[in-house]
This record gives sequence, C-alpha cells and structure tokens, in this order.
Amino acid sequence: MTREKRRAGGELDQGRLDAIVARAHKDATTRMRGYREQSLRLYPHVCARCGRTFTAANLHELTVHHKDHNHDNNPPDGSNWENLCLYCHDWEHQKYSYAVKGAEAAFGLTRQAPPAVTAEATHNPFAKLKDVLAKKDKG
Repeated sequence: MTREKRRAGGELDQGRLDAIVARAHKDATTRMRGYREQSLRLYPHVCARCGRTFTAANLHELTVHHKDHNHDNNPPDGSNWENLCLYCHDWEHQKYSYAVKGAEAAFGLTRQAPPAVTAEATHNPFAKLKDVLAKKDKG
C-alpha cells in the first residue's frame, strides 16, 4: 500500500492529493468511453448465452462480444455488442473460426486449413477378439 508523502509538519501535500484525485477522475472518464464500459451500462451483467449472473466481485469475467466480429463497429446504441462470459466468448470465436475458411483457428484468427486425411485407419482393436473368446470357451 502506497503512503502519501507528508510535509515536514506531518500534513498531507494537498496540491499533490488534488492532482491524484483529478487524474483518477480523468482516467475513469476515459475508461467509461470504451465500448466495454458502455456495454456494461447498457446491458444487464448477465451472459447473453448461458445466463450466468455477474457481481462486482467477478465482473472482470464478463466480456463484450462484437456480433459481427468487427471490433471497429461500435455503434453508441450497442446494437453490435452482447455481454458474454469468458467461456461463451471463447466458444463464440472458436465457432466462428470453424465457419470461416481455415478451421482450427484460435480465438477468431484463421489459419490455412490442414491437409485432408486420405489414409484409412489400419488398427483394429477387435481383430483378435474372436480367437480370445474361442480360447476362453475351450478353457
């Protein structure tokens, strides 16, 4: 915990304290202009997919998802946003990745599709089952 520096007489430096408070207010205003804060003000603190409810203690686990996957599309009415928990948000991006050419992408980033598997499986775990059962019946 940071301690405020005091003047020689034990008093707080009021000018410095005022500057800290002013900077904190400015930073809060800047943060509130972000789309996450706007979405949290517009929509309830509930995941739009699974219905999980969030409180101040776990609100950091609630994310804002861009419905059209375009992070530059931030209308002030929030029509392109939905609040999703971390798990639903990850799933949404994975689902989107598979729908877009280049499956196996991580978190919405597509890669070149892996080559198709053409060889058939050669291992048969039940190949000798008949012999084993025949031995058991004889013994």
